[in-house]
Amino acid sequence: MPKTTEYQIDQLLEEIAKKHLNLETLETRNSDSLDFHDVAVWSLKEALQEAYEAGKRGEKQSLQI
Repeated sequence: MPKTTEYQIDQLLEEIAKKHLNLETLETRNSDSLDFHDVAVWSLKEALQEAYEAGKRGEKQSLQI
């Protein structure tokens, strides 16, 4: 099974950030109003949980080689 690329990881993290944190992008835009956000702790927890689960799934897939 092919290894996950950094690009694929970045895409997954960006999808999670859009879904749970209402962020347009995770790219630095060099503007405080665009780069810093107020986020509810429950939204942050959901985003972290989804990222953790994605990592567990990826680890299981790589172990099945």
